[in-house]
Amino acid sequence: MAGGEGTRLRPLTANAPKPLLPVVNRPIMEHVLRLLKRHGFDETVVTVQFLAAMVRTYFGDGDELGMHLSYATESTPLGTAGSVKNAEVALRDEQFLVISGDALTDIDLTELVAEHRKNGALVTVALKSVPDPLEFGIVIAGEDGRISRFLEKPTWGQVFSDTVNTGIYVMEPEVFDHVPSGEPVDWSADVFPRLVAAGAPVFGHVVSGYWEDVGTIASFQRVQADVLNQQVDVEIGGFEVSPGVWIGEDADVHPDAVLKGPLVVGDYSKVEAGAELREFTVVGSNVVIKQGAFLHRAVVGDNALIGVRTNLRGCVIGKGTDVRRAARVEEGAVVAEACVVEEEAFVSHDVRVYPYKTIEAGAVVNTSVIWESRGQRSLFGPRGVSGLINAEITPELAVRLAAAYATTLRKGATVTTARDGSRAARALKRAVISALTTSAINVRDLEVAAMPVARFDVRTSDAAGGVILRTTEGDPERIDIVFLDADGDDLSPAMQRKVDRVFSRQEFRRAFAGEIGDLRLPARTAGRYTQDLLDRVDTSGVAEADLKVVLDPSGGAASLVLPTLLGRLGVDVLTVNNRLDDTVTTHTEGQRRRAVERLGELVASSRAAFGVRFDQVGERITIVDERGDLIDDDRALLVFLDLVAAENRGGEVAVPVTTTLVADQVTQFHGLTVRRTSLSAADLPRVARDGRVVFAADGRGGFVVPEFGAALDGLAAFVRLLSLVARTRLTLSAIDARIPPVAVVRRAVPTPWAAKGTVMRRVVESVDLAAGHVIDTTDGVRVVRPDGAWVLVLPDPAEAVTHLWAEAGDRDEARALLRHWAAVVEADHRDRASASHGQYGPHSRH
Repeated sequence: MAGGEGTRLRPLTANAPKPLLPVVNRPIMEHVLRLLKRHGFDETVVTVQFLAAMVRTYFGDGDELGMHLSYATESTPLGTAGSVKNAEVALRDEQFLVISGDALTDIDLTELVAEHRKNGALVTVALKSVPDPLEFGIVIAGEDGRISRFLEKPTWGQVFSDTVNTGIYVMEPEVFDHVPSGEPVDWSADVFPRLVAAGAPVFGHVVSGYWEDVGTIASFQRVQADVLNQQVDVEIGGFEVSPGVWIGEDADVHPDAVLKGPLVVGDYSKVEAGAELREFTVVGSNVVIKQGAFLHRAVVGDNALIGVRTNLRGCVIGKGTDVRRAARVEEGAVVAEACVVEEEAFVSHDVRVYPYKTIEAGAVVNTSVIWESRGQRSLFGPRGVSGLINAEITPELAVRLAAAYATTLRKGATVTTARDGSRAARALKRAVISALTTSAINVRDLEVAAMPVARFDVRTSDAAGGVILRTTEGDPERIDIVFLDADGDDLSPAMQRKVDRVFSRQEFRRAFAGEIGDLRLPARTAGRYTQDLLDRVDTSGVAEADLKVVLDPSGGAASLVLPTLLGRLGVDVLTVNNRLDDTVTTHTEGQRRRAVERLGELVASSRAAFGVRFDQVGERITIVDERGDLIDDDRALLVFLDLVAAENRGGEVAVPVTTTLVADQVTQFHGLTVRRTSLSAADLPRVARDGRVVFAADGRGGFVVPEFGAALDGLAAFVRLLSLVARTRLTLSAIDARIPPVAVVRRAVPTPWAAKGTVMRRVVESVDLAAGHVIDTTDGVRVVRPDGAWVLVLPDPAEAVTHLWAEAGDRDEARALLRHWAAVVEADHRDRASASHGQYGPHSRH
């Protein structure tokens, strides 16, 4: 399979197909073909699509490798299964093996085929344990090797194993009966799950050899070092003139050059006196390295010129590129083919320079050079894109981020923008609007708006999405940039990855002069929001109940909506902090606690029915009862749920997997059922759109009112709570008192990134299924005992920790359960740390 574009490897793959990228001066695909030949596969069909002619020209009919090659060309990408189906004519008559032309491996293919035949399998999948399974398909197989589940490219919350699909399969020709012709189809996402569901014999075999999917610049550099370190059994061209130093045919290396292996110098290259080549350096063919040059962990393509006193560290230099006198290229940087880096220029770490570019003499380049104009591992966290104001989140980053988002939308689309009352959000939103309009996107700017109002505007207007800037809750030094889809929801993980890819490649779309987007300031959005809210939420009984409530908008954006809303409701209200205050952008935990205490005092002294405090953007609420006592977030969910359930029999409620089992007791009493969701910001709104769902909450003060909208909405939650209290004869404290106590405890265990996948696999392996324990992988791994007690193990998507929740009959039992599973997590990565101690040489980076 050699049809991939290798977008994450750009700019190396800007003008070359991924299978032709060199690993120690031979294309990855050549290493794969040599492996096939060693195991007796001498007839090979190559599926090609992107730059197909280059692959065919390089390998021809395979005579030079002693093989017979034929080609199956796709006019459009058909996916992993569709591309093999496209080659069906050549494969239909006998058992065959599928292998990627862009993954370096030395696994025992003969053993894999033997295992396939022994099991009488329709498909056998080569499996491999990896430390970071996020970029691969993870697989669960039984003790007999039979596969029970596939999941493609999971989030950390979905990781239930570190055993991944390598994309190497042994298949019987009957598998083609399950693959449609002429359309994009994927093996592990489409075909294999259907076969497993139908009970077909799909087996996995864990391989012990080396396997690395060369999908990123980091992995491209890593495989070079692994080959030189002899961690993978592939052939290195040339002669080993001293331990670990390989010199190609007719290469001219001056005796006064310093070579410290392992390293390789390609055919016909020249290394002058005084040049120093250090560990894990790969020099291509016909390369000239001038005197005084220093190379360490550098990969240099064919026909390059490395000038006098240049300094290359941990970088990649493309073929035909000139790096001139005293220039410096730093760690992780990539300078693609046919570029010129002039004298004394400095290319900073992680910069990407695309083909045919010139870096002027003396220039300091710390952003990527593409058309005109950097990259980062993972942009999105639980709150969108977050960081320190003017340190991590700068106007420059906001521009690039908004341009990446705009590039994923069609030209001429409309995006709604909004912000909280902070000055930082105001300044950065201007940068966002500039980037959107110059990317041919029209903007509806709501200026300062509550987050529920902004979401409402997106889903009820012609907007294709939205961008909201808000100070991070509890931390006035940080800001969140939240991106919305056309439904007003946070972007799905798939769309986040799409924006991330555009951002990292810096391939932004630019508008021509006549395409610059329009900027509008729509009026009466808050009025439309209020009208629609009151039209959809049942407020019967409010006027007759003669209730008094106390509200605290916290000086935030909710204060812009409440006057109109309260006027329409006709309820007696006492408000505090009911004006926008740009000097108080968020509250610390101590400030929040004091504000809630003050709210409780006002409720008790005024004999109000309850009090509500809104967060700065009107998205979440804190509730105090009629006595002025705080109802904690987990109890507030249950109280609200009890009120809703009493009026809605037979429906469903959506809550996160971390929600107490008491929620099930409350709903069963009223004839409702609970549906648990992942902790992803996008999952709760998705489930709330189901017409059967009458209530949804996240357990952290966020509530969804499904009859109005699927997003968290503090304002709508207040209106619904007010209406429910008006129609019940019970006080909030009375409802809270009749709900059983909750025994949920939580802990965070530090976990190295490299250990997370293995930790989750060990958790699954530690479950005593024979004792009746059940595994739920809705989010992380949730283990439920026969008595209902449960523990949830969930890797954090942004930090090197694993979160654990546990619930049992009482808190002591829950703590004991938590300690047991925390020990499983901690012991695993302690063992890994001990096993890996001293494994890396002095020149490794980790």
